[in-house]
Amino acid sequence: MRLLFVLIAISLLPVVAQEKKAADKLTFKAKTGDVTFDHAAHSKRVNEDCKVCHDKLWPESATAPLNYKAAMHRTAETKQISCGFCHRPGGTSFESKGNCNKCHVRGAKKG
Repeated sequence: MRLLFVLIAISLLPVVAQEKKAADKLTFKAKTGDVTFDHAAHSKRVNEDCKVCHDKLWPESATAPLNYKAAMHRTAETKQISCGFCHRPGGTSFESKGNCNKCHVRGAKKG
């Protein structure tokens, strides 16, 4: 009986591991154009160290709010929260000012 339990537990390990795998990309709706966050690329940039962002900047949840809404860019950069932790003057990545189109993409316009 114990052997059966162990075999079932081992067979479920890939399922449990898959549930913890982060989404490769997350899309956040924005009036100025949707923002697609490439989780895989950002994770690679920090050498897969999840603690750089989680839970310091965001909970580990694909549905958690981005909290980087209109008029929040400067506040987030000053407080070094959300995207502003890295995307700010002197941060580890490009600052948001003047780089709107690097993150915000408008859908195809209907004619």
